[in-house]
Amino acid sequence: MSSALFLRLPILARAGESLRRCAARSGVRDFASMQSDARKPPSQAPPEPPTSKFKLAVCQLSICADKEQNIRHAREAIQTAADGGSKLVLLPEMWNCPYSNASFPIYAEDIDAGDSPSSKMLSDMAKSKEVTIIGGSIPERSGNHLYNTCCIYGKDGSLKGKHRKVHLFDIDIPGKIQFKESDTLKPGDKYTVVDTDVGRIGVGICYDIRFPEMAMTYAARGVHMICYPGAFNMTTGPAHWELLQKARAVDNQLFVATCSPARNPSAGYVAWGHSSVIGPFGEILASTGREEAIFYADIDYAQIKERRMNMPLDHQRRGDLYQLVDLTLAT
Repeated sequence: MSSALFLRLPILARAGESLRRCAARSGVRDFASMQSDARKPPSQAPPEPPTSKFKLAVCQLSICADKEQNIRHAREAIQTAADGGSKLVLLPEMWNCPYSNASFPIYAEDIDAGDSPSSKMLSDMAKSKEVTIIGGSIPERSGNHLYNTCCIYGKDGSLKGKHRKVHLFDIDIPGKIQFKESDTLKPGDKYTVVDTDVGRIGVGICYDIRFPEMAMTYAARGVHMICYPGAFNMTTGPAHWELLQKARAVDNQLFVATCSPARNPSAGYVAWGHSSVIGPFGEILASTGREEAIFYADIDYAQIKERRMNMPLDHQRRGDLYQLVDLTLAT
């Protein structure tokens, strides 16, 4: 046994003893029940992934008003990323159209009906390049409703999952920015957790990152990484974008990857950019600025186990004081 492990055992033992004393004082049956009661259903450990080390590519793309050009441009970016050795590729929010309520109905595609050139391209590229793709987001038409939707494709080209943005971007900061996605879009009503060739991944879109309960639920479901395509703006971007990425990673001791469109100062909605990859200790593994870029991060899931041994938060939760209940799984 390594000396490093010997150092960790007393820490875990002291944490366990502290929880036993807390349980005794509060009348809870035992400290193990305190841990399990803090998460309903109880937290799952991340599954053993097919590969624990791989290269991730983040494609911060410039977006224009020509959908066909946007699709060609995204295809070229995915090819470049895959040729660079990436096994996971992340695209930005609303990469096939300008980000505006006026654009969403015009550029929307019916993914379920197969009438979606954007998602077909993603599927084709995932299969031909044998990469997993977190497909940013596009406006999706389903019946009479529109959604802000991310499609996730496995390396065989199959659709592994589809995330509809749960928390719509409705804000009003006087003198700065006003936007209401709910003027055109409907919110999704499901979590999205997919098992892929590069581990278990949870997906959120932009404003979803502001809600820690969602990320905590993903962590309780055993994800290794949360990917957030997002287009923060010139007001909220410098104030909160990096802060929120680090917070979601540190709170849950996992990887967080974000992908914004590149900044276009002449656009009606100006994206902040600054896509990043954050490690489970809150460290920035890779990032970029405001310009278009494809950048890479080396992911090692062993870091999750290490950080959770350093700080065993999941064994220190106080189920006698608080609970996180996953209502989609709770019985």
